[in-house]
Amino acid sequence: MITLTNPSTGYINSPFDRMQTPPRTATRTAEIAYGLACWLAFGMVALGLLVATALLPGVGPRRVATQRSARLFLALIASSPRVTGLDQLPATPCVVVANHASYLDGVILAAVLPPRFAFVIKREMTRVPFAHFFLRRIGSQFVERFDTRRGAADARRILALAETRQSLVFFPEGTFRAEPGLRRFQGGAFAAAARGRVPVVPVIIRGSRAMLAADMLLPRRAPLEVLVKPPLHHDAAGDAVATLRSASRTSILADLPEPDLVGQES
Repeated sequence: MITLTNPSTGYINSPFDRMQTPPRTATRTAEIAYGLACWLAFGMVALGLLVATALLPGVGPRRVATQRSARLFLALIASSPRVTGLDQLPATPCVVVANHASYLDGVILAAVLPPRFAFVIKREMTRVPFAHFFLRRIGSQFVERFDTRRGAADARRILALAETRQSLVFFPEGTFRAEPGLRRFQGGAFAAAARGRVPVVPVIIRGSRAMLAADMLLPRRAPLEVLVKPPLHHDAAGDAVATLRSASRTSILADLPEPDLVGQES
């Protein structure tokens, strides 16, 4: 006689037992559906924002439209970030530096930060037609990373802008990869802060790599957090760039659940 008793429980097995835990295929289907819904929401919001930035006069109104669109997109995909420490952000000009883990980072900061900030972005984005048009219309600044002569010209332009005390946002790692960790900081953000005599505000973005890493095609649901740290000031004496860069990395690493990759990079 065949027994249908489960030896671990002593109860009779039921064909409904298998139905109590969703099969892996159902979970994967839900993940794919969420990812596709994210891209659909992004496309709809981005299209509306492109039209708005094309029609609105002036950088200020375009940045306000960008902030509202970023917030709408994150709300539509049920991923509005939890923000802590926004009151640490000075009302006066400053330079924000943030860790970089995903293409979502720019969207997240656009949603969180006041519209007075200009983003400093790698020049490779100028080769993406719609992105280039949009970023230029909201007053973003492009920096060359590979051509030394053009990079120097871009750096001088950013420093001149800093002297006008324009608030700027940098991702000082310059780029991002799939593997977790904080990469080496470039000096441009800190040179701009020193030249403009403004504080540096470290910002930590958590969860964006889990949601959309560099090697992912579809976003995954993940909690997003933004932590704004206290502003960092520098003295006129000494190497202000080195001091601000070191202090900013230390501040970000203290609240970033990822390793320090300096010394491990090729």
